[in-house]
Amino acid sequence: MNSRDEAAMTPRQTRLIQSLADTLPDRAIVTDRTDIAPWETDWRQRWHGTAPILFAPDSVAQVQAIVAAAGRERVPLVPQGGNTSMVGGATPPADGTAVILSLRRLNRIRSIDANAGLAIVEAGVILADLHAAAAAVGRRFPLTLGSRGSATIGGLVSTNAGGTQVLRWGTMRGLVAGVEAVLADGSLYDGLAALKKDNRGYDPNQLLIGAEGTLGIVTAATLRLAPAIASRAVGWIGLASPDDALRLLRRFQAAGDLVESFELLPAESLAAVLAHVPGARAPLAGEHRWHVLVEAVISDPDAPSPAQFIERVLVQAIAENMVEDATIAVNEAQAEAFWRIRDSISDAERATGPAAQHDISVPVEAMPRFLIEAAAACEARFPGTRASGFGHLGDGNVHFHVRAPRGADRATWLAEEAPVVTRFVDDLVVAAGGSISAEHGIGQMKLAELERLSPPPRMAMLRAIKQALDPHGIFNPGKLVALAPGAVAE
Repeated sequence: MNSRDEAAMTPRQTRLIQSLADTLPDRAIVTDRTDIAPWETDWRQRWHGTAPILFAPDSVAQVQAIVAAAGRERVPLVPQGGNTSMVGGATPPADGTAVILSLRRLNRIRSIDANAGLAIVEAGVILADLHAAAAAVGRRFPLTLGSRGSATIGGLVSTNAGGTQVLRWGTMRGLVAGVEAVLADGSLYDGLAALKKDNRGYDPNQLLIGAEGTLGIVTAATLRLAPAIASRAVGWIGLASPDDALRLLRRFQAAGDLVESFELLPAESLAAVLAHVPGARAPLAGEHRWHVLVEAVISDPDAPSPAQFIERVLVQAIAENMVEDATIAVNEAQAEAFWRIRDSISDAERATGPAAQHDISVPVEAMPRFLIEAAAACEARFPGTRASGFGHLGDGNVHFHVRAPRGADRATWLAEEAPVVTRFVDDLVVAAGGSISAEHGIGQMKLAELERLSPPPRMAMLRAIKQALDPHGIFNPGKLVALAPGAVAE
């Protein structure tokens, strides 16, 4: 530690390092600004913080020692995995009072039981690595997302991540069978046992899932695995309206339990991808106002093929004028090309100009109407903007984007106009009985809106839980929920 590093620290942080010097190896205490800097900014480059120390433990015991010492010195900790938060949930505050606690070196898969369909995985394991390990024993972990090559299990648990397979398997909350976490006093909560029945009152596991690191540091989780895929089919469908898409989804669901993904996107989202993603090609020849990407899978190689399943439903839907046109991928390369279109929408739309982007949810039955009416309301309220939504129709998750008027200055519009747009959109969501955060979390980006729009009893409960489990406010300050003024002990 050189003088430049020491000058950046508060007295409490200096004492924290001194108290851990004999407990942690040198590699677990990082103070070099060059090494810390990449982890002080979120991956979207929207949130920037300062942390004079980054702890990188490689064992649960080391995490316990760090948390216990931080509690004694009242030094806030910002837990971090792959740093892929969409809402600034893993970025330290700008004032330098907090330090980063990286869980990336806790990257062991402790066990995989193919027969039981369970894996015990440490917080720093990368999602793609878990996918590979599960595949090696003939199983799979049925949650995937665009950042699977960098997102870590601890972060996925702490944010209750979603993805494209929620329709069939649920969010991370439904895939976690147990949690291990370090609590504010440094003690270890061991809830890894995958009990199907456990009526001992409140469920600490469920409190920790989705808490965004504000109640404890998740160090490991027991995860549910699914049978490996024997065969899959991916279809692309053109329709006239979101209502037709919802009717088609219900038709698929009535025909069998094979559909894992059902993604809805408007024509303008497809056009953005075709214009900005090299090599992208329209799956259908004609023009359609709305599109659906559907994926069906089977685990039994002797079962009827998923392609036949999709085709059977589509033939009837086309005969009833529910569907305008459709195609089924003839091979894996074409199936991946279809998915590439869906996965590229956000990047392609960003290339068209600045936009206020919203991860929201509404009741599934209300989603078609919301997509149409919310877009019209935004364009009427903010002349020159263009609004549209895409997302996971089966779970009501809408990625709703309001693009700035042509020629608008990016920085000015995002700083001055986008917050006003977001308040308007969030009000529409609440009026529709929805949530202002579907799968990205609250972090620091939505903290004020959560406070503004949540019923007071809900916020009172959140604060009471936070106060009880983190009385000194050392876990992930400024995220999800803040303690009442004066509640943090000095």
